[in-house]
Parts: sequence; C-alpha cells; structure tokens
Amino acid sequence: MQKLLLIAAVGLWSLASLAQGGHDHSQGSGEQGELNAATEAMSHGHHHEGHSHMAAHMHMTALRKPLPGDAAKAQAVADEAREALEHYRDYKVALDEGYRIFLPNVPQKMYHFTNYQYAMGEAFRFDASKPTSLLYEKHGSEYKLIGAMYTAPVRFSEELLNERIPLSVAQWHQHVNMCRPPQGREIEMLGKKPRFGLSGSISTRQECEAAGGTFMPHIFGWMVHVYPWEKTPDDVWSVERQLDKSADSEHHDHHAMSGEQPK
Repeated sequence: MQKLLLIAAVGLWSLASLAQGGHDHSQGSGEQGELNAATEAMSHGHHHEGHSHMAAHMHMTALRKPLPGDAAKAQAVADEAREALEHYRDYKVALDEGYRIFLPNVPQKMYHFTNYQYAMGEAFRFDASKPTSLLYEKHGSEYKLIGAMYTAPVRFSEELLNERIPLSVAQWHQHVNMCRPPQGREIEMLGKKPRFGLSGSISTRQECEAAGGTFMPHIFGWMVHVYPWEKTPDDVWSVERQLDKSADSEHHDHHAMSGEQPK
C-alpha cells in the first residue's frame, strides 16, 4: 500500500508540474496535463483530517443573487447533461467512445472517466452533452453512473463561468496555494498531517520556500460537478456531496489515497 501511495503522490507532483508549466508534448497539450492533475486533485485533494486546511487550498465562486432566467438556464444544462449521460449508463460504452478511467487501480468512492478531447474543447466552448469527465460509483466489478464534471481554464473570469452555468445556482472551484515538496520527498504529501500538497498545512509562498518546496498559487482549472438525476437544484449542483465524499474516501483508504466516488 505504501508503494501505491508513493506512486500516486509522484503522479500528483508530476501532473501539477505539467499544469504549472504549460504544454506537455508527450500528452499532446497543457490542457490534457491540467485535466489529469485536476482529476487527481478531485480524487486525492482532501485529507480526512485536513478540513481545517481545505479552505486554504480551495477557491470557490460565491453564490450570486439569482437573476431572472438563471434557474431555467441551469436546469437546461442539467437536462441536456441527463439526456446525454443516459448513453453512458453502461460504462463500457464510455470506454469504447474515448473516456478513460483515471487511477483505475486506486480504491475510490467516485471514479472519473475522462475524455481528453472534450477536456481540451472545454477551453473554447461549453457543450453540456460533452462533459470532461463522467462520474461513476463502483459496485463490485461494475460502475454506476451518477453525474459528470465540466472544466474551464484557470484564466476564465467568473463572468465567463457565469455564462456557462449561472453562479447563482452552481459553484465552480479550483485548487490553489499548493506547496510542491522537494524532489524525492513526494511521500510527504501523504499521512495524517501532511505539510505539502493539496491537503497540507503549508498554504503560503513564505512557508513553502522556507520548507524547501515550490509554491504554486493555482494548480488546475475551474471544475464543477452536476448530478442530473437528483431532484432539487441544491442536490443537482451539490458542493457538499463532492467535498464530503472526497473526505470520506480519504478516510476510507487514504491512508490509501482516495477522495471521491467512483466514476
């Protein structure tokens, strides 16, 4: 298990480097590297004893005052997502059509099946029928589809996010203020009280540089989850569900390194 943790930690360190550095020619683009890192953050970014640090590493859009048409626009996105996702209830269809399971061998509560072509497309357009990731829970050897994740580049303003999904209904988030550990010390992102990484106690440039790390003010792009089969807008766009399951999963096995619900 310790070996698995180290591999995953090194993966996060490497992927974060890609997101920080721009283009990764081996992957095809910086957007794909960023998406990898974003997905890993979603899976491992919230330590079960790290809630006190979570706010320092998570920037969320504030809920706005509802404007006429906001609810209908958000509902239209959820409706389009639900219709499109029906096609992927059988996870094998998702795999056949270009979605790939992120960290399939790491126990998780929520697995992201990610389409890197769609991820790159989200930098230029928003199409509710083509989410970056499909979200599945795993039951035995099977996967149950529960929702989707959309992404947007970190450079996007809140106004641009609001054009995609009204910020009076949905809250987008991004991961910020990460201290990347010195090379060879990636394992220090893990454990009950990590100093480095997205659940670490270090969240400022001064602390990070004093510890010998590399400070990254923001690591990935914007992300938002939708659970289109839920009954109320609060549940369809639930932030609590995402974060609670991340924390749960890390409690469950991270120690074993998880964070969300199986995709």
